[in-house]
Amino acid sequence: MLDIRDNLEKVQQAVERACRRSSRKPDDVSVIAVSKTVEIERIKLAIEAGVKSLGENRVQEARDKVAALGRPVPWHLIGSLQTNKAKDAVQLFDWIHSVDREELARELDRRGHQAERRVNVLVQVNVGRERQKGGVQPDELKPLLDAITGCRNLDVRGLMCIPPAAESAEASRVWFKHLRELRDAAGLEHCSMEMSGDFEVAIEEGATMVRVGTAIFGPRAPRAAVTEGGA
Repeated sequence: MLDIRDNLEKVQQAVERACRRSSRKPDDVSVIAVSKTVEIERIKLAIEAGVKSLGENRVQEARDKVAALGRPVPWHLIGSLQTNKAKDAVQLFDWIHSVDREELARELDRRGHQAERRVNVLVQVNVGRERQKGGVQPDELKPLLDAITGCRNLDVRGLMCIPPAAESAEASRVWFKHLRELRDAAGLEHCSMEMSGDFEVAIEEGATMVRVGTAIFGPRAPRAAVTEGGA
């Protein structure tokens, strides 16, 4: 547990430094500990160390972990989501970061109604317009937000991005700034930005949620072959 506790303390100190540089309050930034591929016992240690939110990429993996751990902290889905997994996602997660199309939003809304559960969602934006990544194109964001305004069981709370790969954290700044500007224009609350190597820059540019994995849990074990077909 010692390494996780020390790692979490270092992450929190880095959050505080970034907040001071940007004249923000540390309490305004939530650290989501990305626990994908991390074994359950190690996640338990992280919760005991003070982790306040957990992030998972895949519905199936999260199902097993929620069954074992319960809900000591909120669970966030940060990976892409197929429409046919919406029912499970609504039941498992408190936050879904990867809504990127009207069809998915409508299905989440329908499943939320059936489960009598409201879900906090973020709209994923493909800030770098990369073909291999999910997310709505920036110029299509407003029409998507307008289209899902009537979803009564979804609370659209903000935007999320996975920036293009960069050689340095500083090189990601332009993408984080772009997401913040889109968030502000939409009048939303949250910006969810990643990852372990660049979260200080993300905070400086307005992130309210940072998704941090290896900086808390250490290097990930190799993932076994996946047969689920995505999240």
